Amino acid sequence: MRASLLQIAVDDDESVDSRRRRVASLVREQAGADLVVLPELWTTGAFAYRVFADEAEPLEGPTHEAMAKAASDAGIWLHAGSIPERDADGTLYNTSLVFSPAGDLAAAYRKIHRFGFDKGEAVLMGAGRELVTARPAGTVLGLATCYDLRFPELFRGLVDAGAEGFVVPAGWPERRREHWTLLARARAVENQAFVLACGTAGTHAGVPQAGHSIVVDPWGDVVGEAGPGEEVLSVSVDIGKVEATREQFPALKDRVLGLAGPRR
Repeated sequence: MRASLLQIAVDDDESVDSRRRRVASLVREQAGADLVVLPELWTTGAFAYRVFADEAEPLEGPTHEAMAKAASDAGIWLHAGSIPERDADGTLYNTSLVFSPAGDLAAAYRKIHRFGFDKGEAVLMGAGRELVTARPAGTVLGLATCYDLRFPELFRGLVDAGAEGFVVPAGWPERRREHWTLLARARAVENQAFVLACGTAGTHAGVPQAGHSIVVDPWGDVVGEAGPGEEVLSVSVDIGKVEATREQFPALKDRVLGLAGPRR
């Protein structure tokens, strides 16, 4: 599988409409790839909390329309990163969209773990409640978003749902960049799965972004890593390596579930 991660630079001076058009053009340029991945909340910036409500859109809003058309034009599977989605009841969600090469919406995932503790995304957005997988290019990929990367139980659940890899769009801050690469490799090693983690460049609402999108194989080796600026990271992903790794080192078979609590 040929995968291209588009590490988009988010500039507060660029309008959402302008960036949407620019990114759609970049997606079309990836014709020939099997899978293209965009970052988290690239339309607004992951830390631009003050504009979430104003820029929120329905699931089938302008970003859906633009990305569906770009995926169809390029003939590729597109994980279009995430958008601030406004549900019919008014609740906001951080929602990822996955499109087929025909431009159909193949999957939508509402971020489960919201960042910010008692402020920001954690109070402005609702939490997703469902694990979601997609099936591009003959494989099963589990969907997660940014802060989700810190919660290994989510990824175990996706493995139990058949995932051979994970796609993780993010708006990860530069000050915690070492955690980004460490956690991406940890999720790959412990689940014997590929991790395709696509971050943003630039500065969101005064918060410098880490960049350094990364693809990690099931043994924890880095297949490719971007730099700090806007960049297209293109890599070849050998999905067959997942089954081979799990057969050669069958650690997942030794999981022990349902343990009793400690004695008191």
